[in-house]
Amino acid sequence: MAQRCMAAALTIESTRSGYVESLHRVSVAVTDGEGRLVASAGAPELITFWRSAAKPFQALPLVAEGAADRFGFGTRELALACASHSSEPVHRELAEAMLRACGCEERHLACGTHPPLSPQMAAQVARGEAVLTPKWSNCSGKHAGMLALARHHGWPTEGYERLGHPVQERLLEEVCRWAAVARGELWLGVDGCTAVCFGLPLSAMATAYARLGTSEEPAARRLREAMWAHPELVAGTGRLCTELMTACRGEVLAKVGAEGVYSAALPALGLGVTLKVESGDGRCSPPALLWVLRQVLARSGARTLPEEGLAHHAEPVLRNTRGEVTGALRATGELRFH
Repeated sequence: MAQRCMAAALTIESTRSGYVESLHRVSVAVTDGEGRLVASAGAPELITFWRSAAKPFQALPLVAEGAADRFGFGTRELALACASHSSEPVHRELAEAMLRACGCEERHLACGTHPPLSPQMAAQVARGEAVLTPKWSNCSGKHAGMLALARHHGWPTEGYERLGHPVQERLLEEVCRWAAVARGELWLGVDGCTAVCFGLPLSAMATAYARLGTSEEPAARRLREAMWAHPELVAGTGRLCTELMTACRGEVLAKVGAEGVYSAALPALGLGVTLKVESGDGRCSPPALLWVLRQVLARSGARTLPEEGLAHHAEPVLRNTRGEVTGALRATGELRFH
């Protein structure tokens, strides 16, 4: 674990019947594209796994090296390559289409299965109305993109998800480049979807997003525009990535990661943001991100985030088994501006 450089405090409180039941500390780094720390809370140099918030950088070689064009991937396919999708029909159908385009089948996907992130899709599975297969994985678009990259270069599809395979070596190179981190400084692990995942400081993740938000590299511009054009494919119905980018199209680029990670870019300000809910409680990362973005925008004098469509993410209600409201998640604390 990296040495902690403690800053201001940001906490998500979980309340029940008017009382604070639990606290979730949040570490935050806000940087510019040169890696300068602009604002922080908790431990901005905390090293943790980037998880799915790294997906746009994992998709960059797909575009930069011509695989996307070769297989006819447009903005919809590129958005899904960056997605942690909700397993809705549109997501599953598009993942299948990407596989067909590059000469692969669902059996080639190494991502396995998991309960859908969409409560509606998860309920459908629980009722026995659907059978989970790899295309249902929230990472199936990312994996379809990895397979396309392998096909494009003539690399084997077998083991494409494993450390040492040319696909993963290429993705590692891209992550290091954008985050300005040497490969030897990364933690390398196995993600929930079986692919390689990367551990690095929050500040380095934020720097990568600051660069992604403003880069003139054609691949970066195309992925940015794809995510803004199709936010419904990046996440899904009712989820913050989708609703935030819909409400702030072109102004905020946002991508969730597992275990309480969230990254975002504010292109007009040239800033990137990454946070980690240190307990790993993913329920807490949406209100934490909105709290951070609102403070950064207020400090800069920029237009703040709209309330409409985002309020339920800013203070999510908690319900009991009968659907009655018992409490909420709420952010408290302040960022430290440097």
